[in-house]
Amino acid sequence: MKQFLFVFLVAVLLFSACQGQKSGSNEETTADTIQKADTTASTLEEEVASEQTPMPKAADELFDDFIFNFAANRKLQSSRIKFPLKIQRGEEVSYTKKGQWQMEYFFMKQDSYTLLFNSEKEMEYVKEATDINHAIVEKIYLEGKTVKQYVFDRVNGLWMLQEVIHLPLSESSNASFLEFYAHFASDPDYQQKHLMESVKFVGPDPDDDFAQMEGVITPDTWEAFAPELPSGMIFNIVYGEPQKETGRKIFVLRGIANGMELELTFKHEGGKWKLEKMTT
Repeated sequence: MKQFLFVFLVAVLLFSACQGQKSGSNEETTADTIQKADTTASTLEEEVASEQTPMPKAADELFDDFIFNFAANRKLQSSRIKFPLKIQRGEEVSYTKKGQWQMEYFFMKQDSYTLLFNSEKEMEYVKEATDINHAIVEKIYLEGKTVKQYVFDRVNGLWMLQEVIHLPLSESSNASFLEFYAHFASDPDYQQKHLMESVKFVGPDPDDDFAQMEGVITPDTWEAFAPELPSGMIFNIVYGEPQKETGRKIFVLRGIANGMELELTFKHEGGKWKLEKMTT
């Protein structure tokens, strides 16, 4: 079946390429066309394999386990949405039927994703918290200053997507920090002006795989340590009910498959957010 699917895709793409060459609008080579077909077939095979693998029952205990399965398995995703799904934009409410829903991959097609926490205690708690029954996955559009929230509840032990809410960034529980971060992530000069006099640095010890080293970064050496930060659109997961914004925020950049993790701890001081610690 897979071989037939691959041959069929190749035939379709080759036909399209030939048609484009006749009209002078497509200059792709046959090799390029076959490569595209191969990639498409591989993607379809991966999705089919994912859908044939049932989600472990234990994945409903931790929201992180569930959301990765939800974003990778089309069949599971369809079964875990309350249709018709409520879509809210301000006072405007609409509903999406099952046949209208398009697969939502969230951050699965990226190398990493981001999270926001108010404290290290909160960050550690959600790693093993099985008593959380409400969670919100947020797509935060920094340039457009809007937030798209996917609201999940655990109903009879099963996580279900209940509604999608669109709101302006100014109404987010992290509004102050997000407005600051949008500027911080994209402007090196702005970064230097929003560092503590000394930023604590914690990272792996190059001489010992099981140890960490600590140091201090000053504004004049920041350029050598400054990480590349995502901008434009970032993600966040709110575990439980949204909390009021506090004077400290931990921004986490976490790799999906490579084990990479970057933590930036900011403190609101003197009316400004400032970086006080970086952990890699």
